[in-house]
Amino acid sequence: MKQYVFTILFTATVTFFLSWAVWRLSMKYKLYPGIRERDVHKTPTPRLGGIAMFLGVTAAFLVSSQNPFFAIIWAQPERVWAVLGATFLIVVVGVADDLWDLDWMIKLGAQFLAAGIIAWFGELQIYTLPIGGMTIFSSWASFVLTVFSIVVVMNAVNFIDGLDGLVAGVCLIANSVFFAYSYLLVRDQGASTYFNLASLIAAVLIGACIGFLPLNWSPARLFMGDAGALMLGLLMACSAIAVTSNLTPQMLDPDEFGRSQLLGAFIPILLPVVIVLLPLLDFGLAVIRRMSAGKSPFSPDRKHLHHRMLDMGHSDRDAVLIFYAWTAVVSLSFLLMYIGTQSDWPGEYLLGVAFGVVGVAVCLVLTFLPSRRRDVSIEPARERSL
Repeated sequence: MKQYVFTILFTATVTFFLSWAVWRLSMKYKLYPGIRERDVHKTPTPRLGGIAMFLGVTAAFLVSSQNPFFAIIWAQPERVWAVLGATFLIVVVGVADDLWDLDWMIKLGAQFLAAGIIAWFGELQIYTLPIGGMTIFSSWASFVLTVFSIVVVMNAVNFIDGLDGLVAGVCLIANSVFFAYSYLLVRDQGASTYFNLASLIAAVLIGACIGFLPLNWSPARLFMGDAGALMLGLLMACSAIAVTSNLTPQMLDPDEFGRSQLLGAFIPILLPVVIVLLPLLDFGLAVIRRMSAGKSPFSPDRKHLHHRMLDMGHSDRDAVLIFYAWTAVVSLSFLLMYIGTQSDWPGEYLLGVAFGVVGVAVCLVLTFLPSRRRDVSIEPARERSL
């Protein structure tokens, strides 16, 4: 655990200072786009924070390569380099889009290419599903499922990039819970070491989000842009797939093992989905709304969930905190249910269920009963709407 804590602190420190440097250089050389009609922030703000986050992540991986505790991860260097290479590609395309607004087809093509690099060259794929120990029936099916899963998660994370500190905070919470889960799963399976790619990626992302948040909190001085949001989504997907790729069909067979292993097999797939449930809902509503109006499903508008929350009377920060609450409640309830399945006392499992039910009820109250009306005369800088 100490090595993971060091990794988090190192990544956070490097990311923070690089974010500050990127912000200063961007302001000095005016490396920021003008305000567009669909933007919700009022002051030109640099969107190159993703560069600092990527460099912080890369530095953490390079340091881990020299750490003997992480030697088992670097025993398959092609897997790590494939992840970093795909991340570099998506960051480059994201930066280009943040500066010049690329066509959505170019961005989508780059996303599929990056996901393909991970699945093909990194051989990081979904081989099994938690349905009676089902194995993917062919290598091509596994490849296609993996690629589409990565692209969906990337876009889901990028889609909520609409308020100051929203994506960084949500991903910080999500990856903290996922790190705890991946660490506990390795322990419960009786592995000889706690060091694995899934936990390392989660720890690195925790550090990157911690280091970036100080400059991204409302009112933000620096946005992560598409480069940062797509990078977070890509690496979160890789972390989840790295867990599922280590699960054998026997581990997923409820006849061979108890409900604890079965639930543990579901969580790597369910957890990323429930974390991005609100963004996926927002995306679905946006597609229906735009196509019903005869527009492209990718045409931007200002009717996303976070816009609706502001219209309901929530302040900018309150809306972000409510999104944090939803993420924490949903992800922690799943983690508590998993922990409960490892106990002989069923009450611990029910504790996770009760936490989820009560937490959802509280979040619903906070969402639909804003405490005060927003002062429309004060508009803190916010991230752009997609």
